[in-house]
Order: sequence, then C-alpha cells, then structure tokens
Amino acid sequence: MFPRDGYEGDEIICARKMLARLLAHGRLIGYFGTLVSESTSVMRRLVDLAAPIAGINVLGVLALVIDTAMLGRLDNAEVLLTALGFAAQIVLVLMVAMLGLCVGTVSVVARAFGAGKQGHVNHVLLQATILTVLLSVVVGVSGNIAAPWMMYALGASEASTTSGLEYLRPLLSGVGLHYLMILYAAIMRGVGNTRIALLVSLFCTAVNVVANYVLIYGAWGLPALGMRGAAYGTLLSQAVGAGLFIYILHKGTVGGLQMRFRLEPIDRALASLLFRVGSPAALDILLVNLNFLAIVRMLGWFDEITVAAHGIGLRLQSMAFVPGLGIAHATAALSGQALGAGDISGAHSVARASKYLCIGVMTFLGLLIIFAVEPITALFDVDPQSKLGKYTMTWIGILGYTMPIVGWYISVVGVLQGAGDTATSLRINFYTSVTLLVPSGIFFAYVLDLGATGIWLSLPFAAAVRTVWVEIAFRRGRWAEVGSML
Repeated sequence: MFPRDGYEGDEIICARKMLARLLAHGRLIGYFGTLVSESTSVMRRLVDLAAPIAGINVLGVLALVIDTAMLGRLDNAEVLLTALGFAAQIVLVLMVAMLGLCVGTVSVVARAFGAGKQGHVNHVLLQATILTVLLSVVVGVSGNIAAPWMMYALGASEASTTSGLEYLRPLLSGVGLHYLMILYAAIMRGVGNTRIALLVSLFCTAVNVVANYVLIYGAWGLPALGMRGAAYGTLLSQAVGAGLFIYILHKGTVGGLQMRFRLEPIDRALASLLFRVGSPAALDILLVNLNFLAIVRMLGWFDEITVAAHGIGLRLQSMAFVPGLGIAHATAALSGQALGAGDISGAHSVARASKYLCIGVMTFLGLLIIFAVEPITALFDVDPQSKLGKYTMTWIGILGYTMPIVGWYISVVGVLQGAGDTATSLRINFYTSVTLLVPSGIFFAYVLDLGATGIWLSLPFAAAVRTVWVEIAFRRGRWAEVGSML
C-alpha cells in the first residue's frame, strides 16, 4: 500500500510540475505573442508614416533631375550642367541650418502631440514659422552676397559662375518658400500625417515640370530664359507648395494643427530649446558633407577618374538611402510621441521595430546593388569594362555591403532625434570622422596599397564603429531621460 500511495504521490507531484511548466510555457508563448503583435503594430505604423516620407524625398531629388534633364537639351548644356552642379552643392550647404531647425521642431511637436498638448503644438507651429522666415532672410541676404565667392571657391570657371548665379540668385531670394515647405512637411510628420505632404509635393512636382518647360524653352508667348527659367520654374512650384501648406494648416484639418495669421514675440525659451536640439543635428549633417569632401579630396590625390566614379556612386546612394531615411524620420516622430505620452516602453518598441524594418529594407537594397552592379553601372552610360566602369563597380559594390550597417545606424539616430538627444550622434560622428575616416582611408590606400578601394573601404569601416558606438549609447538609455526633460 505504502509504495503504491507513494507512487501516486509522485504522480501528483509530477503532474503538478508539468502543469506549472505548461502554464509557464503558455505565459511565455503569450508574452512572445504579445511582443510580436506589438512589434507588428508598431512596424505597420512606421511603414504607413515612412512610405510617404520616402516619396517626398524622391520628389526632392527629382526636382534637380528635372532641371538637369531640361537644361541638358540646350546648346550650351555642358556649361549649364556644370554650373548647376556647383549651384546645387551651395544650396545643400545653405540648407543645413534649416534642416537642424526642422529636427528640433519635429522633436518638440511630436512630444507635445503625444502628451495631448494641442495648444502647445500650435504655438510651436507659429513660432517655428516666424523663426523660419527670419532664417530665410539671413540665408537669402548672406547667400546672395557670398554666392560668387562660393562658386569660385568650389573651382567654378568664369562661365560656370555666371550661369550658376543666374540659377542661385532667384532661389536664394525666395528661399523662404522652400524653407516653409520643408518646415510644414516636418511638422505634419511630427503629428503622424505624411500623406498630405506627399500629395502637395506631387502637385508641386507637376507644376515644376510645366513651369520649367515653359520658362526654359519659351512657350505660350513667353521668352526662353534658359538657366533663369529653371530657377523661376522651381521658385514658382515652391510658392504653390508653400501656399497649399499654409491653406491646409489654416483650415486645421491635419492633426488639429491650426495656423493663426498673427505676429507674436519670439518665445525665447522655445527658440533656445529648438536651437539646443536642432543645432547638433545641423552640425551632424554638415559633418557628413565634410566627410564626403574629404573622401573626394583623397580620391583626387590618387586618380582624378576615381572622383567621377565616386560621383556616380553618390547619385545611386542618394536614391538608395531614401527608404532608410524615411524610416528614420518616421522613427523620430513616433518615438517622440511615445516619450511625450510618458511611454518609455512604447519608445523602445518603436526603436525595436525600426531596427528590424530599416536593417531589412537596407539589406535587401544592398543585395540588389551587389548582384546588379554591372547593369547599374551601365545605366549611367559607363562601360563596365572601362577604367571608369571598373572603379565605379568597385565603389558601388562597397556601397552595397555598407547598406545594412547604415540602416542600423540611422534607425537608432532616429530614436535619438525623437528624444531630442541629438548631441550624442554628433559626438559619435565627430570622433569617428576625425580619428577613423581619413586616417583609415590613408592607411588602407597607401600602407596596405589598396589604392582607391582602400579609400572607399574607410567608409564602411568608420560606419561599423559608429554604429556599434551609437548602439551602446542607445542601450545606456540616457536618451529617454533627455526626452522626459524637454
């Protein structure tokens, strides 16, 4: 009897243990099920927000492509396109301050919107508009004064400088229109609406095509203005875009945003906050441009033809990075909203989903670039078997392998920007650029005798170190503390 009773007792104990394990297993499955469901939901929101942003960025690149394509059909196309290349570089440099203001504005708007402070959101909208107008006046005046010097500093000839100024001066005089378009698209992103901004950008692109055709070549009784026509056509499309954004915001149909037509004193505390958050981001963008200039300079020392190959790769890069940057911008908005609502766990969910999505998308694009390197090179009218073609394929191949690393990095930076912790990414980018990028390029190219390939390899090397460093900073969690203090 006793052994039997003992046996039954063991059975009961075993059954209880098994039941406990099953329950624990069930809870574990439930936990992971919830986690997967949560990640899927956040990822869906990221995709919904990021896809229109990517579309807007593509349209932004397309504006320059339209000018290039139409000017390329004129008799003096070589001079005009050279001038356009210099002018476009100057416009990008002068854009840095505005992009920094947008980063700060999105961060503050997203947190205020997440906290349900609609009045503060509209206050930021008006204040950011005033600051943008003031910034555009400063950039417009100083840019017009410095434009000839900047053209010469970049190495433009007399003919290129003359044509470049015909394009630059109208755009710089009306730069506020472009800046307002950028600002309002960013603010709409901060409240989670990017579709309207995409529709406005699509309409403006159509206006740009028609206006450029009419003003560059002369139609409907208007004279052919050539280079100036390209500038006026672009300016007209920006005026239409800014007007549409102001009308939509005044109607109050987007996320409760309400544009009030009134002047008010500058909120110094808010302006200081926007500057504190945005200026590191602006310097970060400037540092990226300086990195590219350093690479170009090193390539020029080695062989000038590698500079041409690098330029071809950068045109591909500007398009390939669009999806990842769209995800990063969406990440900044959603993480900022979560922190504004006091939901740090939600911000972590956004970060996790962003990494999966951004790395996945950029890896796919990287593999596509790697396996299609030869036909991609041929698309740029470059013979893959020529010296230029071989350099181009080498650089494009390295770019393909770099894509997943960049995807990881920009997804984390998106979270930091949403939290307002822009100083961390600036510090990391600065130290890796100064201590790794140029020294490693020189080491790989000349010490290891890898030539131009070594210079290009310095980019993924520095990017890998930068990504590990920013991931460590993310895991320390200081960004959440910064986000709660702003």
